[in-house]
Amino acid sequence: MQPRFVRNRADISEDVCPERQNAVPSHIKEEEESREISHFKEEEEEQALYIKKEEELEHPCMEDGDGTSSNMVDDDDDNNDDYDKEDEDEECDGDLTCHTNNKPWNCSHCGKMLTHTSALKLHVRTYTSEKPFTCSDCGRKFSQKGNRIRHSRTHPGEKPFTCSDRGRKFSQKETLMSHTRTHTGEKHFACSDCGQRFSLNHHLKLYSRTHTGEKHFACSICDKRFIQKGSLTIHTRTHTHEKPFVCSVCGHRFSRKGDLVQHTRTHTGEKPFACLVCGQRFSQKGQLTTHRRTHTGEKPFACSVCGKKFSESGNLKTHTRTHTGEKPFSCSVCGERFSQKGHLTTHRRTHTGEKPFVCSDCGQRFFEKAYLKLHARTHTGEKPFACSVCGQTFSQKAYLKLHTRTHTGEKPFACSVCGQRFSQKGQLTTHTRTHTGEKPFACSVCGKRFMWKYQIKNHKCVDEMKSDQ
Repeated sequence: MQPRFVRNRADISEDVCPERQNAVPSHIKEEEESREISHFKEEEEEQALYIKKEEELEHPCMEDGDGTSSNMVDDDDDNNDDYDKEDEDEECDGDLTCHTNNKPWNCSHCGKMLTHTSALKLHVRTYTSEKPFTCSDCGRKFSQKGNRIRHSRTHPGEKPFTCSDRGRKFSQKETLMSHTRTHTGEKHFACSDCGQRFSLNHHLKLYSRTHTGEKHFACSICDKRFIQKGSLTIHTRTHTHEKPFVCSVCGHRFSRKGDLVQHTRTHTGEKPFACLVCGQRFSQKGQLTTHRRTHTGEKPFACSVCGKKFSESGNLKTHTRTHTGEKPFSCSVCGERFSQKGHLTTHRRTHTGEKPFVCSDCGQRFFEKAYLKLHARTHTGEKPFACSVCGQTFSQKAYLKLHTRTHTGEKPFACSVCGQRFSQKGQLTTHTRTHTGEKPFACSVCGKRFMWKYQIKNHKCVDEMKSDQ
C-alpha cells in the first residue's frame, strides 16, 4: 500500500523564519518602538496563504480512493519519509472529526483541543522546539515540512510574479495576491470583539490574542511573554546582541530584517508611502500614519495624569516623564541625566565640541538643527509668529509668548522671598540677587565683583584710570 501524505492544520505563525514573523496587524505595532513595517505583513501573508493552500490540498477528505493525494507533488520524496509515515500511522482510519465539532486531542501544555493526533503533534512542537526538517542549502531548521519547502525557494531568488502598481516582485502568486490587498484595501476578516478588519484570517487570529491576553511564548532570560514566537526571537536578540542582518552598502548590522529594509532606503532614497492629501512621501508606513494626523487633527494618545493628548505614543511617553521626573538617559562624561535620548545626544556635543549644523550663508556652526533654523531667520528676516492683539511679528515662538504678556499682564514668576512677580524668568533671577547679595560679574583687571552686567561695563578700575592720565 502506498503511503498517504497527510498534513494537518496547525498554527503556522510559530515556525516562520524570524525575519518573517513581524506581521502583526498595524493597529498593534504601528506606534511601538521599532514600529513594524508593511514588509513583514506581506511575508506573513505569504506564509499563511502557502500553508492554507497545502492544508486544503492535503486534507484527508481530498484524497483519492487509493489513499494517495491527487494533489501531492514529488517534493515529499526526501529524507523525511519516515516522519510522514509516522504521521500516517498516528492518524485513525476513517477519522471524520473534520466534519464535526469534536476535538478529542488535548495539549498537555496549554489545554488546547485539536481534531487530529498529527495536528496535536505539530502544535506540541511550539513548546518542545523540535525542528526535524533542515534546509540543505543553509542549515536552517523547521518544525513543519511545508515551511522548509517554502523556505528553500528563497535561495534561487526566482520571483516571477510582479505587482502591476509598484513593480515589486514575488516568488509565489499567493504572495502577490496578498500584496495586492495593500493597494485595494480589501479586508474580509473582522474581529468579533471590536470589529477591526484584516486582509488575512491569520492576522485576525493573532490580533484576537490582544483581547484574550494569550501569550504562549516566554523569554527564558527575563520571563517576558509574547503573542508570537517571532516576537520572542527578536526580543531574545536584546539579550544576545545578535545582529544577523547586514547592509550590503555600508556594512551596518541590524537585529531585525525590517530595520535593515528601512535603513536600505537611506541609501536608495526610496519613499514608497505617499500622503493622499498633500502628496508628501515617506520611507516608512508608520511615518505616513503619523503624518496623516496633521491633516485630521487626530490625537489618540492621552496622558492619564493631566489629560493632554498626543498624535504619537512616543510623545506621550516623553510627556509622562514630566510628571514622574524619570530621566533614564545619563551622560557618561559628567553624569547629567535627561528625559529624552535626543537631549543627551545634544548635550554630549558640549563635551566633544561637535557642531554638525552649518549656516550656508555665513558658515556659523551649531550644536542643534533647531538653533540653525532660528539663526537662518537673521539672514532671511523671516518672522512667522504674529501677535493676535497688535500684529507685531517675531522670529521665535518664545519671543511672541513673552510679548503676549505685555497685553495680558501675566507674571508667572514669583520671588520666594518678597513675593514680587515678573513676566520673565530672567527678571526673577536678576531680582533674587538683591536678596542673596550674589555678584556673579567680576572685573578681569582688579577683580571687583558686581551684581549686574551693566555695572561691569561702566566700571573703570584704578589701573585703567592711571593709564588714561
